Amino acid sequence: MAQIVPDQPGENDPGAGRRLGVDVGTVRIGLALSGSDATLAMPLETVPRKTGFKDSDQEDIDRIVELIAQHSVVEVVVGLPRTLKALDSSSIKHAKEIAFRIRRRCPHIPVKMADERLSTVIAAQALRASGVSEKHGRKVVDQAAAVEILQSWLDGRAVFLSHVNETNQ
Repeated sequence: MAQIVPDQPGENDPGAGRRLGVDVGTVRIGLALSGSDATLAMPLETVPRKTGFKDSDQEDIDRIVELIAQHSVVEVVVGLPRTLKALDSSSIKHAKEIAFRIRRRCPHIPVKMADERLSTVIAAQALRASGVSEKHGRKVVDQAAAVEILQSWLDGRAVFLSHVNETNQ
């Protein structure tokens, strides 16, 4: 299998509008949403993972597609779980599968793959630091990881677009 390279935030940017961040796990899918100005990521919800590799789309994919339409999302950012040495992890197949299904169901919305190294670790540490119990944290860590993925994408997008604007002036 060829190594997957994450997309560059801001490249082929669809412009203003909301972005959906997606943290794909084997049990749950965490979702985050940006405001229409695409500067701040906020937790949205956690969807139980139902769709397996050989299944037709289940209610998890249906819910993601519903949220994309409901929030007028202009870009979807799926976390690409790579190792610290930037190699593909075993979880990468799951992220690629969910990204493929979203692309197929929403062909007019760009679906990008974002490097998500350590996003779940950072999210879990932030939850613990804010006093969230480990038991309650399991319910929201996927959303927090999706926020981390999306916020990193939004920050990278802002840097990329400001550099492009400076170059064009």
